Parts: sequence; structure tokens; C-alpha cells
Amino acid sequence: YAMLLSLIFLIVLVAAIVGFVFRHEIKTNFESNLELALKNYNVSADRHSEAVDTIQRTLHCCGVQNYSDWERTEYFSQRGIPRSCCKSQNDCSEEDLKDPNKAKLKVFVDGCFFLVTSTMESKMSVVAGISFGIACFQLIGIILSCCLSRYITNNQYEMV
Repeated sequence: YAMLLSLIFLIVLVAAIVGFVFRHEIKTNFESNLELALKNYNVSADRHSEAVDTIQRTLHCCGVQNYSDWERTEYFSQRGIPRSCCKSQNDCSEEDLKDPNKAKLKVFVDGCFFLVTSTMESKMSVVAGISFGIACFQLIGIILSCCLSRYITNNQYEMV
């Protein structure tokens, strides 16, 4: 039992170290994937477009760095900025979304990349605290199982 808990503890420890060491690469990959999702954004129900819409609606943001990122997409030339960027769904017309100057007043101007990464970083302390608590319980389990195995002799084990 102690060996099993030790193995799980080591796996969690390695995962935490790898996540900490490669956090900058994770940010870079997220930014490039978000830019790619904007470039390939379409109105059909593919999961990347749905993810972009969900992020923009939930975090009240638009584009990668700001709302003007949409101007460089094919979707903008056809339909303008997506409705998921609108501050109020009732107050956003398609004509407003096609004109960047009018859209600035109707859509969220902040980019999603900064908001997503800052949200993730703010939640990291909670994740780290929970992980530390689980690790402490695992260490206590390892110590107690080793103590129990030392006190059980062959004769006592056979009697049980």
C-alpha cells in the first residue's frame, strides 16, 4: 500500500513540476491556438468556434489582444465581428458589427488572451492548495502504512 501511494505521490509531483516549468509554453500555445481559432472562425457549429464564443461571452472579451483582431479575419469581411462580442445582444446590429468604429461602442474591447491567462493564474493558488492538501494526506498514509508494516510480525500476521 505504501508503494502504491508513493507512486501516485511521485506522479502528482512530476505533473506539478512539469506544469510549473512549461507554463510559458502553455501560454504561448494557447495564444497561437486562439489566433488560429479566430482565423478559422465560422458560423457553423464546429467546436473551436463554439469555444471562442463561450470564452468571449463568459469573460466579456473580444479577440485575442482586443476587438480589432477580428478585422484581419475572413469572417469579418463577410459578417463583421461575431455577436458573442456584443455587450448587449439586443443592441448589436449586423451593420454596427461590420463597422469597427461603431463596433467599438457596442462590443467588449478587451482581448481574451490576457483575461484567460490572468483567470488561470488567479485560480492556480487554489489548485496548488488543494494539491498540497492531497499530497499531505498521501504522505501521512505512506508513513502510517510503513509504521503498521513494521509492527506486524510474521506470527501476528498469521493469527489475523
